[in-house]
Amino acid sequence: MIRDLGLHLALIAVLFVLGLTLPDYHQGNMARILVLATYAVGYNVLFGYTGLLSLGHAMFFAAGMYGLGLVMQHGGWSPVPAFIAGLVSAALLSVIVAVLALRTVGVAFMIVTLMFSQSAFLTILYFGTWTRGDEGFVIPQAARQVAGLDLTDPVTRYMAALALFSVALLLVLWLVRRQEGAVLIGIRENEERTRMLGYNVLSHKILAVVMSGTLSGAAGAGYALLFGYVGATFASVQYSIFPLLWVLLGGAGTTIGPLVGAVFMFYLIDYSSGLTNAYMLIAGVVLVLLTLFARAGIMGEVRKRWAPWLP
Repeated sequence: MIRDLGLHLALIAVLFVLGLTLPDYHQGNMARILVLATYAVGYNVLFGYTGLLSLGHAMFFAAGMYGLGLVMQHGGWSPVPAFIAGLVSAALLSVIVAVLALRTVGVAFMIVTLMFSQSAFLTILYFGTWTRGDEGFVIPQAARQVAGLDLTDPVTRYMAALALFSVALLLVLWLVRRQEGAVLIGIRENEERTRMLGYNVLSHKILAVVMSGTLSGAAGAGYALLFGYVGATFASVQYSIFPLLWVLLGGAGTTIGPLVGAVFMFYLIDYSSGLTNAYMLIAGVVLVLLTLFARAGIMGEVRKRWAPWLP
């Protein structure tokens, strides 16, 4: 446990130094990546550790985003209470989804989560008077101030994104090193055997969905607060697929994998788009090759080949 904690604190320290030394362009990119990696960390709890494949996680991201954005836009709330409202919105939605969706298994669970997510997306469009639908709305710069800190300042924004990611990362590390985390992994590997050992499988699955959804909602609220935009695009299907790709690329069931996957995919598309208009073809070929020759993902292969102790 000490070694694991030391590794994660060292990673956070490296990210902190990068925030002070990176050029403006990469500093802005990394701030965005850290928030999206928080989203992937939440998704990894459900998919990587529990083995439940969700195709509707964008609804949790959007719940946090709109939970914060709407009360700031229409209620004049300050950022901290609004962020808590975003967390509560995502947590409540995740409880509802857990209770209903976990009545199904396998492919049915995937379809049900996708249906819930599409319902959330259509709800945002239906209440366009408040949400501004596809157009979305901007949170004014003057409203994005916390305790005298201007969250629109690049360095402050980066550090806030790092703080959000760090809390999510350490929380998941704490979970997977506890008995509850071992039970989640047991459910992923062999659900029936876990049930035969006397563990309440349903309650642990509910825990996984709620924790995953709340962390994803925290990422959504953080994105809205730090980048000042709330829009229905973030509730669409593509934002349910993105965290799946990041987790698969970085290594499902590894605590650091979601960050590695998000960084890899972001810069793969960024650099290939500077080479050709067919950048998605390059990205697709690289992703296929990585899937074929590193099936466990980047950090999954590192764990399998050189560091089996990695959480």
